[in-house]
Amino acid sequence: MNMRKITSMTLLTSLVFLLFNSVVLYIVPEGRIAHWAHWILLGLTKEEWAEQHLTVGVLFLIAGFFHIYYNWPAIIAYMKNKTKELKVFTPSFSIGLLVTLVVTVGTYFHIPPMSTLVEIGSAIKDSSTKKYGTPPYGRAELSTLKEFVQKERLDQEKSIDLLKAAGIQVENTGESLKEIAARNKLSPQQVYEIIKPAKIEKSDGVSLSENPQPGFGKKNLAETCMELGLDPTAIVMGLKKWGSQLSPDCRSRI
Repeated sequence: MNMRKITSMTLLTSLVFLLFNSVVLYIVPEGRIAHWAHWILLGLTKEEWAEQHLTVGVLFLIAGFFHIYYNWPAIIAYMKNKTKELKVFTPSFSIGLLVTLVVTVGTYFHIPPMSTLVEIGSAIKDSSTKKYGTPPYGRAELSTLKEFVQKERLDQEKSIDLLKAAGIQVENTGESLKEIAARNKLSPQQVYEIIKPAKIEKSDGVSLSENPQPGFGKKNLAETCMELGLDPTAIVMGLKKWGSQLSPDCRSRI
């Protein structure tokens, strides 16, 4: 066997797989959304794609080290000047280093086109949030049915009746939403949509969760008010009385 050729082919094939994994992880919804909607691509969950990225990435690094080992004489030759003297900062090395620094520093300071690439990724993830929805609170799918209905102010008996009416099998209230969803080939989000009508309304007619939904920091004031069933204009006017100059398009984290 020719180890040099095997190393080069391993480096090439692992690079192809690594690039594909990178694209998948670039477009995959955020973890809380992926878990809630049971996001799957080509039969793999987000965690499984991340595991593939990790292991293939390590393989790529190992193959890269062997590639350097087998091609060390050529690499040394690239680092020599016209008089055959070894020089680290050759024009080729300097340009390569400069390009790497430009991308690294440009990403940190949000300079295009690096910032554009980041913004596109964020936009894709935001669209996934709108498509799949957000869990009522972090890792809600891991809560037992009993815990979930308590936190979301749902009537437990009515929730179970709604599930049974929809043909959903529930063994006991100690099962997590994830377990119930998996057995019935649904996502935790779909289970929640079924039992959502069991909401217990507060006396003032406004029903709010004790746990604000994840992702509020990315929403503006108007979006936050809409999600909470509030009038953004009235909120802005009320804030102005206290000296605030916020507008409906201000981010809620402000």
